[in-house]
Amino acid sequence: MSERIVVGMSGGVDSSVAALLLKEQGYDVVGVFMKNWEEEDENGVCTAENDWADVREVCEIIGIPYYSVNFAKEYWDRVFSYFLKEYRAGRTPNPDVLCNREIKFRAFLDFAMTLGAGRIATGHFVRTDGEGRLLKGIDPGKDQSYFLYMVHAAQLKKSVFPVGGMTKAEVREIAAARGLPVSAKKDSTGVCFIGERNFKKFLAEYLPAQPGDMVSPEGEVVGQHDGLMYYTLGQRRGLGIGGRGDGRSWFVIGKDLEHNRLLVAQGEDHPMLYSSLCRAEDVTWIGKAPIREGETLRCSAKFRYRQADQPVEATLENGQLLIHALEPQRAVTPGQSAVLYNGEECLGGGIVTEILDAGHTGLNF
Repeated sequence: MSERIVVGMSGGVDSSVAALLLKEQGYDVVGVFMKNWEEEDENGVCTAENDWADVREVCEIIGIPYYSVNFAKEYWDRVFSYFLKEYRAGRTPNPDVLCNREIKFRAFLDFAMTLGAGRIATGHFVRTDGEGRLLKGIDPGKDQSYFLYMVHAAQLKKSVFPVGGMTKAEVREIAAARGLPVSAKKDSTGVCFIGERNFKKFLAEYLPAQPGDMVSPEGEVVGQHDGLMYYTLGQRRGLGIGGRGDGRSWFVIGKDLEHNRLLVAQGEDHPMLYSSLCRAEDVTWIGKAPIREGETLRCSAKFRYRQADQPVEATLENGQLLIHALEPQRAVTPGQSAVLYNGEECLGGGIVTEILDAGHTGLNF
């Protein structure tokens, strides 16, 4: 009897091809669609229903059974409530990271085991070696290891990533050659499971906005913001500051939560946009911790998705990471993740909570 692998299917091309490849390799494949958000988008469309229809059609073509499971309560309790708490604190969270840990590799994994699965599979562009190590996907433009650093080795040993050794173009070619209707489907963007929508309008439904002043480094009020939660470090678009200063674009350089002020400055290379030292909390290691308390690790890091690896020295101090970048980094943003690598291997990481460079301390980003 062949091993049963339950595939988390989103209705996209990556997970569809993952299921197809496993079926062709002789596994007992089951497709599962996770519905984790109950509301319609601003156009009154429940995009989950469209995706579920795509999953059903793909599974019929491949010839595998399929199920839909609702994790909306788990998503709200474990992911979305954290998402709102972070925005309330003036940070810019990354819900996809938590969604992978709490939903795809916990709730979904548990559900798959009740279906008799030996392992689960997803369409993530990552690789694993069977020993619980997480490796970058082959396609550098699509590698998603940044989003999976909170997944532990024990979970990875029960996971398989069929498209991690392929490029996106190869995935689409296979889908087209096998006649899958999602071969040219646009990649999903937006908040994990919530999708694309007017983000400011969406956030305002859950958190009351408090408008306030936009202030330059010299203390001059140069405009009004709609609410600190709508802005992130390094942001240029949507500030609405015109006819002031030397004509260069304005950028967000910080948030003064105590006085509800958005700090802005002119020039994309303004010194306040750069930092070399940050603190990260909620530290997670995929496998055995590479350093002990008080030790320093020379490695590389990504401070945002698709960023090239940056050389850093990371020190474990009181269970937190102090990360010193050897070159100044632009717009390192509290709430986002600092993910550590040793070459192709993703080691783990943490949530950036504080920028520690001189001139930045005392600001609540």
